[in-house]
Amino acid sequence: MPVVRDLRVLLRLTNFRRLLAVRLLSQSADGVYQVSLAAYVVFSPERQTSPAAIASAMAVLLLPYSLVGPFAGVLLDRWQRRQVFLYGNLLRAGLAAGTAVLILSGVPDWLFYASALSVTAVNRFILAGLSAALPRVVDEERLVMANSLSPTAGTLAATAGGGLAFAVRLLAADSDATVVTLGAALYLSAAFASLRLGRELLGPDPEQLQPHLAAAVASTARGLMSGLRHLSERRTAARALVAMAALRFCYGLLTVMVLMLCRYAWSRTESKGLALLGLALAISGAGFFAAAVITPWAVDRLGAYGWVATCAGVAAVLEPALGLPFAPVPILIAAFTLGLITQGAKIATDTIVQMSVDDAFRGRVFSLYDVMFNVAFVAAAGVAALILPPDGRSVPLVLTVAVLYGVVATAMARWREGRCFT
Repeated sequence: MPVVRDLRVLLRLTNFRRLLAVRLLSQSADGVYQVSLAAYVVFSPERQTSPAAIASAMAVLLLPYSLVGPFAGVLLDRWQRRQVFLYGNLLRAGLAAGTAVLILSGVPDWLFYASALSVTAVNRFILAGLSAALPRVVDEERLVMANSLSPTAGTLAATAGGGLAFAVRLLAADSDATVVTLGAALYLSAAFASLRLGRELLGPDPEQLQPHLAAAVASTARGLMSGLRHLSERRTAARALVAMAALRFCYGLLTVMVLMLCRYAWSRTESKGLALLGLALAISGAGFFAAAVITPWAVDRLGAYGWVATCAGVAAVLEPALGLPFAPVPILIAAFTLGLITQGAKIATDTIVQMSVDDAFRGRVFSLYDVMFNVAFVAAAGVAALILPPDGRSVPLVLTVAVLYGVVATAMARWREGRCFT
């Protein structure tokens, strides 16, 4: 099979394997850390969770990255990306260990959120840097396959890390601090793994580097504006990012709905609800893996725009059919399907952006990409807080998501006919 052959070729590339190892360790740590925070905030017996509370937590943890993201992009286009992976993961290891101490100390919620915010703020640099560095370790011919394997493998690693966190928390009482400490150890491992990559290998080119922080920060505003101008001149990439943000909004709405269903509608205990949520995430992760296998074949035949349109169109039909019963089995089937669809569209979008944007601007553009993701997800949580009842069952929400999927499918199909990208 061509997919298997290309996969074998990619894994023979030493620097690709090393960059992939950094991603896997880093994102598995993300999975451990994020699930531990979600369990602590949402599934602790002493907490009464509501859609509004979930939306507030997401806003606290994600919205500030709308400010961090553009700065991360400008700095990524000036700092050596290998060094970002090294020092960023070292910093996250220390901050995560500090979060574990705060959990044990029973500090006020605002201090706990401030610590969590610091850990995930650094994540903006790491994830954007991983995407920007990928074209430096594979050739253009295999970039679609690399985008299928690398981000999807990272997502699966995050899912596995989340599953590990679920298991530890279910097996051991009062284990939130232990799980967070495990995440800190994985961040430390990712930092050490980055040392296997050459310091200058991942770019940017030496003539673009500004090693002094003051010089880099001083040029942030100019760099951000130039990045936006560059993106505005690349309509192919800009349209794909808008479509992906809409799909992310839909995914955010459904995430809050499933979380509330697991917490209140499908279980009477916090442990059972947590187990159901873990199962839903695992099944969604299987959908991500399926997307990695299918997407290169689909993009080759439909084009990147055509594949995104197909993904959104299928979601528009299946999401209400599976979601409206509000029963565990159909929802779990939907988790797999929407995992495949969302990840498939993301792989195509990543490739569109990488092939349409100049290397000198990739850090900025992928940071803006992250910003759009965060804003869309937090906005979705806010809308879900207005629509969802306490048990998570909402026909208007399910139908709204189906309409949005249909709009994205129609727009991408029309843009594809304009031959923006094939």
